Amino acid sequence: MRVAITGASGLIGSALGAELVRTGHTVLRLVRRERGLGPEDVHWDPMAGRIDARALEGVDVAVHLAGESIGTERWTREKMVAIRESRVRGTSLLARTLAGLDRPPAVLLSASAVGYYGDREPHRPVDEESGPGAGFLAGVAEEWEDATAPAAAAGIRVVHMRFGMVLAREGGALPAMLRFFRLGLGGPVGNGRQMWPWIALDDVIPALMHCIAHGELAGPVNFVAPEAVNADGFARALGRALGRPAFLRVPALAARIAFGHMAEEVLLSGAKVVPRRLRESGYRFRWPELEPALRHILG
Repeated sequence: MRVAITGASGLIGSALGAELVRTGHTVLRLVRRERGLGPEDVHWDPMAGRIDARALEGVDVAVHLAGESIGTERWTREKMVAIRESRVRGTSLLARTLAGLDRPPAVLLSASAVGYYGDREPHRPVDEESGPGAGFLAGVAEEWEDATAPAAAAGIRVVHMRFGMVLAREGGALPAMLRFFRLGLGGPVGNGRQMWPWIALDDVIPALMHCIAHGELAGPVNFVAPEAVNADGFARALGRALGRPAFLRVPALAARIAFGHMAEEVLLSGAKVVPRRLRESGYRFRWPELEPALRHILG
């Protein structure tokens, strides 16, 4: 296959690219720089609306992962605008471009997030049939997914990968947590009852390949592990995996003071998201439970 990837230098994109190359596929990386492009680099500038469409003719699969990082810092107004604009404008540009190709790809796998569901009661599971929640991230996710409409209208199979928290040693939220937990300063945030959907990076890549191979999968697909845990459970599992205490609770007020609206949307809220469509289509998780996954990641 020839696979075009945006966000190819990110946590998921770099792992995906390496796996595709290892298994004999050709990877085209959409990059923002204009100079020093290699034979497998394709220039695009999503904020300026520029993309080298000719280079994408004949690709079999497009995987769209690019977007401003939500990060672990306090959100400013400018940061929130960048989070929304980078996702919506970039997705719209890519979808319109793919739709206009003479030889469009068969499938577009476009990143989204479980933030789509907003903050839900911890005991009520939500799956791909559940409607959107309220809040900034829910609104962003809904616009993000809607931006793929031109590709779907052109007959391209579109999969919205609603990612939970991706756990990996190399990046994402886990390395920031480890700094505190290794010092014995870790613990849950707020009351600890809010759900934290998660998935190991070592499941993200095979699940993504599963979505490419299974033509019946279109629309939203939850990329989360089967074991649902709340913030309390996550802290306990990480503490046990490290052999460190994990009882120093971070009060909700302290989180709000430190991180502002980011704390409210990311740290203090969540939903019990289940991977119904992955499981029904036959995907078998390598790491369905949190503590074994953490021990594997930490080596």
